[in-house]
Amino acid sequence: MAETNTIAPDFGDAPLFQALLKPYRSLSGRGFALLMGVLLLVWLTLGAVFLRMGAWPVFCFFGLDVLAIYIAFRLNYRAARVREEVRLSRTSLDICKVPASGRAEEHSFNPFWTRFRVSRHDEIGITGMAVEMRDRSVSLGSFLNPDDRERFATAFGRALATAKGR
Repeated sequence: MAETNTIAPDFGDAPLFQALLKPYRSLSGRGFALLMGVLLLVWLTLGAVFLRMGAWPVFCFFGLDVLAIYIAFRLNYRAARVREEVRLSRTSLDICKVPASGRAEEHSFNPFWTRFRVSRHDEIGITGMAVEMRDRSVSLGSFLNPDDRERFATAFGRALATAKGR
């Protein structure tokens, strides 16, 4: 028999703000496969021409270029696995940072004692964001593009002010 919880839920800990920050990648996995297929086709076509002319080193070096492009894209997609999860309620601010390696790093703050610091440059816009409390500081969204940083900073700043009761 399943037990049910009859205690009223604590609405003080309901999330006021939640965000999952991930880097943007414009080329999907399918697009990557298509790009690599076209590059391989071009390499084999041009390589065959150079092989027939007796210039086999061109075939090999062009193949190395295609391999280098493949490796660069794979490293880029690996770096795209980075994510940051931000959850804010009236009683806690929880940040989970997950680097490309997958090893999560969790930070918890009391929202009443935290400060959201935004660094700006006149021409670029937001250059850095961090949550600070006493001697602790956690940077946020370093991989975001300028527009996404602005949107996140605005939404998170409002939510933190709401959590503090301002």
